[in-house]
Amino acid sequence: MFAVIKTGGKQYLVKEGQEIKIEKLNKQPGEKVEFDTLLLFDEEGKEVKVGKPILQGVKVLGEVLEEKRGKKISVIKFKRKVRYKKKIGHRQWFTKVKISSIVA
Repeated sequence: MFAVIKTGGKQYLVKEGQEIKIEKLNKQPGEKVEFDTLLLFDEEGKEVKVGKPILQGVKVLGEVLEEKRGKKISVIKFKRKVRYKKKIGHRQWFTKVKISSIVA
């Protein structure tokens, strides 16, 4: 059984028991999370349900494991012959969620 959820402006293919990194949710570790914006849902041996644009009556339940920052992303801007070089970077916040169940 799997589903495609939409959160933080991105889409994720999830299965039960899977751990995913998503955009920051402002939740504490141990809190429950409910994703109700499902785009696609598939049960084993049955037909695939596709939302137009989202599915009703199906949701994905998960638990927040941790919330921290990812690896540093460096951005370098450079123009030759002008002596222009600029290096900047940032660390993006993310929330790690374990998918506990997909409820139809």
